[in-house]
Amino acid sequence: MKTTASPTPAPVSVWTRRAWLGGAATLLAAPWEASRAQSAAAAEEEAHAPGLPALGSRLVVPPVKLLDGSSFDPAQAEGKALLIYWWASFCPFCALQSPAMEALWRAQRDKGLVMLALSIDTRPQDATAYLHKKGYTFPAAWTSPAWRRAFPKPKGLPVTLVRGRDGRVALAEAGQMFDEDVAAISRLV
Repeated sequence: MKTTASPTPAPVSVWTRRAWLGGAATLLAAPWEASRAQSAAAAEEEAHAPGLPALGSRLVVPPVKLLDGSSFDPAQAEGKALLIYWWASFCPFCALQSPAMEALWRAQRDKGLVMLALSIDTRPQDATAYLHKKGYTFPAAWTSPAWRRAFPKPKGLPVTLVRGRDGRVALAEAGQMFDEDVAAISRLV
């Protein structure tokens, strides 16, 4: 696509700035994540992870057992907005975004928002301990290697998807979102 420069610079929008910072954060996170005691299989999985799903594409989420012992049944999200949030207890960007996700969950769960937080921690115990330590109440599951083959995590961390009431992707973001951007998800509920 050919672009031309305008005579006066356009103001940088919040979304443009966030996209740039998110991209920079992803690049900065790569060496940190590589330094973690990550298994070769996990590193290989991230290297071959798919990109974000296209806006407007259909998104089918398989059932999964939640860390609290209950289960996520995809039928419970039919006709409702579904927020999917991949995170890890060792991810510094997730640590910054998760409080805003918790606030969104608490504010919107009674208004029809369904949330599924997906931990990519090596062990489910690490994810459970982190949730308890931080006091997070959003529904969370540990994604086993077998489950990830059925529903692969897109490249990056954290990853945030919103599936609209129509079953189609309404938002797809890789990298840390600012608090105001997480709060704006409420408009999609």
